[in-house]
Amino acid sequence: MKKPFIAVPIGDPAGIGPEIVAKALVSDVVGKNADVIVIGDKGVMGQAVSITGANLKINVVEEPDQGDYREGILNLMDLANIDLSGFQYGIVQAMCGKAAYEYIVKSIELAMGGKVDAVATTPINKEALRAANVPFIGHTEIFGALTGTEDPLTMFETNGLRVFFLTRHLSLLQMLGAIKKEKITSCVKECLKALDKLGVHEGTMAIAGLNPHCGEHGLFGWEEVNEITPAVEQLKAEGYPVAGPIGADSVFHLAAMGRYNSVLSLYHDQGHIATKTLDFERTISITNGMPILRTSVDHGTAFDIAGRNIASEVSMIEAIRLAAKYAPNFTS
Repeated sequence: MKKPFIAVPIGDPAGIGPEIVAKALVSDVVGKNADVIVIGDKGVMGQAVSITGANLKINVVEEPDQGDYREGILNLMDLANIDLSGFQYGIVQAMCGKAAYEYIVKSIELAMGGKVDAVATTPINKEALRAANVPFIGHTEIFGALTGTEDPLTMFETNGLRVFFLTRHLSLLQMLGAIKKEKITSCVKECLKALDKLGVHEGTMAIAGLNPHCGEHGLFGWEEVNEITPAVEQLKAEGYPVAGPIGADSVFHLAAMGRYNSVLSLYHDQGHIATKTLDFERTISITNGMPILRTSVDHGTAFDIAGRNIASEVSMIEAIRLAAKYAPNFTS
């Protein structure tokens, strides 16, 4: 059976991205599930292979289908955009921000052109992007703009637990103002579309509560009474498979045990804490709502340990595995 082609841009060269890519490529899990084409710089990847001691030979290709996907081969599309004489690990550099952006752009071009089946991304640095005058703050914004997707939808998955987010990068005070019936109903409908696209057709989505004990009918807050419960009732009346609100102290556990196919987290830390406590290294971000599939490690560039062969490749392996798992639903 033909394995999916997964493009892996190496992220910020000054971070741990190149290392975790090299270490992931010698994993049996990756080899069994995907044919990986790396988008990066040959000099940087050569250093990463040396630092990690990975038993890999770099094979530079012009197109993914030219690669040699046997064990021990690192197939690389070399953008040759790093001057090693001025390169340093662990430092914000405009050169690295520009290079990281170019790797992402190339991976999106490959996916949009049908040359790869999905993209699994590695960490980038927002300060380096800014130093390079890249007009985007992060991966999601880049993917959204270059795929023509107005509002990409983030989902976390770890050990079968899937978590969507109603709000993300808002203060708690701002988040409270965003808990509105209309926002919840709209978001849930988009989440259910995303699940269907991923091939998750069965089960119920749970809506997390906001306040302790879901507010106890107004004793501890009125958001459940005024906004969340009415949203759930409307969605049920329209035939959508949802439940809630369910107390945040139990809903993620219940979903992890299989009672629900996913959870809508109402704010950033609510869902992040649940997934990362369950399994920090295997918490993978999946960007939905786009014409292409993108998965990502959910950690940063770790400048403090870059270039030292300390970083774990587990999250990278899992990002590639999930990209391969869901890719057929985007290419069929």
